[in-house]
Amino acid sequence: QVQLVESGGGLAQPGGSLRLSCAASGSAFRFSDMGWYRQAPGKQRELVATISSAGTTNYADSAKGRFTISRDNAKNTVYLQMNSLKPEDTAVYYCNLKYGLGYTYWGQGTQVTVSS
Repeated sequence: QVQLVESGGGLAQPGGSLRLSCAASGSAFRFSDMGWYRQAPGKQRELVATISSAGTTNYADSAKGRFTISRDNAKNTVYLQMNSLKPEDTAVYYCNLKYGLGYTYWGQGTQVTVSS
């Protein structure tokens, strides 16, 4: 069983920055594809960014140029650096791990609020 623990959320001003972290338990992390998703009130959960086990990254259009996903396999941790934050980035951000044939795990989520 994999556990994912997010941290780093909070309140930021428009134009500000936050860095989210997601620490994974177990030994499968380095072989797993990792992702960040978000869900705003009244909206469906949506992809923000992914990073494959090989380090290939993919971003939603809304995140391109502002957010950076990275991973540290030695620490079993994936990060999301968020810059130039906008009020519309306000959401609960979830970490996701995909491994092998259909194994997927979610973290509990961390709230990000962008407001002046």
